[in-house]
Amino acid sequence: MDTSNLKAQWEALQAFDFNSLDMENPGSWPNPAKIVAAVFLGICALFGGYKLFVEDMTKQLENEQRREQELRQQFEAKAFKAANLPALKQQLAEMEQSFGKLLGQLPSDTEVPGLLEDITNRGESSRLSFNSIKLLAEQRKEFYVELPISINTQGNYHDMGSFVSGVAALPRIVTLHDFTIRPDGKTMTGLTFDVLAKTYRYKEDD
Repeated sequence: MDTSNLKAQWEALQAFDFNSLDMENPGSWPNPAKIVAAVFLGICALFGGYKLFVEDMTKQLENEQRREQELRQQFEAKAFKAANLPALKQQLAEMEQSFGKLLGQLPSDTEVPGLLEDITNRGESSRLSFNSIKLLAEQRKEFYVELPISINTQGNYHDMGSFVSGVAALPRIVTLHDFTIRPDGKTMTGLTFDVLAKTYRYKEDD
């Protein structure tokens, strides 16, 4: 390699006045100017190629990688469900059986008088005296009908506790609300017990 020639071209490039170039006739430029122009054009071509192709391809690759991750997660979730399908079917059957049992604990219209009789029997077996027990207007909810029962009894504290336990042991679902206990005014130990019992009926029409 002729280093002296390269040195001479470099010195000529440093001393060259680029303002004197004829932009309409690049062929007349001296070699140093042509070299600089070629390097500049090469850099521009590389940058343009990167922006036009490589950057778009990089974004597309990132999008595909994200999609691959989403598909992988979906596949894993479906594979888990498929692997556990027998267990899920068994759980569904058990839930349906439990739901059927719960529905069986909800009285129908024809069973409500019998339920009132059961409540009365539990109270009398607990030595309570019933002043009144009456069925109030039913309350229709989204999936069921609520049947409130107003109960007014008299007895002592322990008898009332026995009655509450007896109602909780009924085969039908009965809940007790709005307890009110006050002296009955007749005896030293006597109490008046007001309570709102609620049972429920499934809305078969829905």
